[in-house]
Amino acid sequence: MKKFFFLHLFIWGLTVGAISQNYKSAPNGYDVPRTGISHGQIDTVTYYSKTVDTNRKALVYTPPGYSKNKQYPVLYLLHGIGGDEKEWLSHGQPQVILDNLYADKKIVPMIVVLPNGRAMKDDRAIGNIMEAPKVEAFATFEKDLLNDLIPFIQKTYPVLKNQENRALAGLSMGGGQSLNFGLGNLDTFAWVGGFSSAPNTKAPEVLVPNPDDAKKKLKLLWISCGDKDGLLNFSKRTHDYLAKNQVPHVYQVIPNGYHDFNIWKQNLYMFSQLLFKPVTADLIEQYSYIPEEAEVGIPASTNVPGAQYPQILSGNRVLFRLKAPDAKRVQVDLGKKYDMVREEEGSWAITTEPIVEGFHYYSILIDGVAVCDPASRTFYGMGRMASGIEIPEKGVDYYNLKNVPHGQIRQIRYFSDVTKAWRRAFVYTPAGYDTNTSQRYPVLYLQHGGGEDETGWPNQGKMDAIMDNLIAEGKAKPMIVVMDNGYAVDPSASSANSPQGLRGLFQNSALEKVFINEIIPLVDKEFRTIPDRDHRAMAGLSMGGFQSFQIAMTNLDKFAYVGGFSGGGIIEQGADFSKMYNNVWSDVDAFNKKVKLIYLSIGTAEPTNMYQTVNNFHKEFEKAGIKHVYYESPGTSHEWLTWRRSLNQFAELLFK
Repeated sequence: MKKFFFLHLFIWGLTVGAISQNYKSAPNGYDVPRTGISHGQIDTVTYYSKTVDTNRKALVYTPPGYSKNKQYPVLYLLHGIGGDEKEWLSHGQPQVILDNLYADKKIVPMIVVLPNGRAMKDDRAIGNIMEAPKVEAFATFEKDLLNDLIPFIQKTYPVLKNQENRALAGLSMGGGQSLNFGLGNLDTFAWVGGFSSAPNTKAPEVLVPNPDDAKKKLKLLWISCGDKDGLLNFSKRTHDYLAKNQVPHVYQVIPNGYHDFNIWKQNLYMFSQLLFKPVTADLIEQYSYIPEEAEVGIPASTNVPGAQYPQILSGNRVLFRLKAPDAKRVQVDLGKKYDMVREEEGSWAITTEPIVEGFHYYSILIDGVAVCDPASRTFYGMGRMASGIEIPEKGVDYYNLKNVPHGQIRQIRYFSDVTKAWRRAFVYTPAGYDTNTSQRYPVLYLQHGGGEDETGWPNQGKMDAIMDNLIAEGKAKPMIVVMDNGYAVDPSASSANSPQGLRGLFQNSALEKVFINEIIPLVDKEFRTIPDRDHRAMAGLSMGGFQSFQIAMTNLDKFAYVGGFSGGGIIEQGADFSKMYNNVWSDVDAFNKKVKLIYLSIGTAEPTNMYQTVNNFHKEFEKAGIKHVYYESPGTSHEWLTWRRSLNQFAELLFK
């Protein structure tokens, strides 16, 4: 018999990834109270917790026909992050499910303990449940469970005290606790269940560092989640690891299942039927359900903490899912408009076409009104706050955070006599700035594009990671980087004498005054700069690129380096190139000696007008003999990936 069982385990290990039989949900009425049957009893108990140093409460279900003269196995059943010891009772009515199962003779008589998994003195589920101390209390509960609650139950109730008669399961946050505590204490628990386990679930290689030990000690490992649940990825990664290491377990992906008690009640109904009985490979296969082609994506790095959508799928497709139960039409505007499909429970979903690598703004349109996706971080772009999504660029890491010394981004505010208003700038100081107090640094003034502001480079551009990595690798000189707002209006100036439209943004005399008369003197005063032109650079993207050329070329006593990323200079038809910027190029030899670097870049997939504008500027430089660096970013359009690549190149060339 033993050989037969292990043969089944071997076969299970080879076939578990392909299980896809029809899913059998709990029968109708499984959670409806019946008359004419025996009922268990639920009591509230109080125990002293040495871990928390206070009295704590738990609910205890004793089965129909409970007798103090008989010994029982125990199931510890845990709640979610927003609940307490009463959550299962209030929303899941476990006593009804268990009473019905007893009446049908489908489960072994057991005691069920429903504790409060938030181990802190004030363990109520009130206020901000996501506060760090409240979240940490769920981890603290492991000690409370092992050292306080289990001993209390064993002292108070007639229970079997060995590992083979003790089970642990829970929903959501409690599912994560059950996997963490159960698999982390295999000498205490032989039966472990995670129902829709939350992000607190440890990585599978941490959960089961010794698969062979788990195989020997576990009687049943149960992992289940709804296919519409945003937390499915946490269950799937655990299943994938267990399957790879041939650790027997039930894995259920419940069709049309969300993160709610409809799923968790079914889990309790099925899980409890297997407890404290022999579990064969046939039973594991019978209860497992893995739908075919159930691809699980990776939550985008730009999601708010804990949000599972949008998800990056294979081929850089993106799965969006959100709830809008009262909406008539929902769309995603990401390069093009995608009509979302209405699902059950008021959710809408759509999978996009492959999206180009890099950072992209997007909007959700609900009945025609553009709004931010509540699951995404917001970024100032498109002239307003917008959602953004990062499609990872394969094979590169220059803008990723690494284990290198990190600089800091500081915020400074100053009152502008030009604009008669308070302004803000962000200043990057390199690693070691506050410790190497005798060192002085060159400065790069780095400008954003149209529709964005001074937050663009720190947030969308990831400039601090780019600079940290370049400096750590010795590729770039340590430097200060100043990012100011590219919009400035002098309220005293006559609009009739100021350029209008795009030219007004690109040739902004008020912004030039802000830089020359205010921000540069302020930075030189407040930071340890090398305050001369040979140690000062200016660059920007798109609008900021045009502004950089306008300001730097007309103030060469202040700047020796200038860069335009998808932006440079607009050459009017028939105009004399040599007379641009107050004839700065009338003496090319003198200009080449004075200016240490001119840098131009453009994406190969940029809109035709933008590409031609920058490319024509480059060609005029070539014809005039003006030394410069020209870079075309392969496959990128007018987007942050073009500009990150450009900064990565440009910064490496500065101050050398």
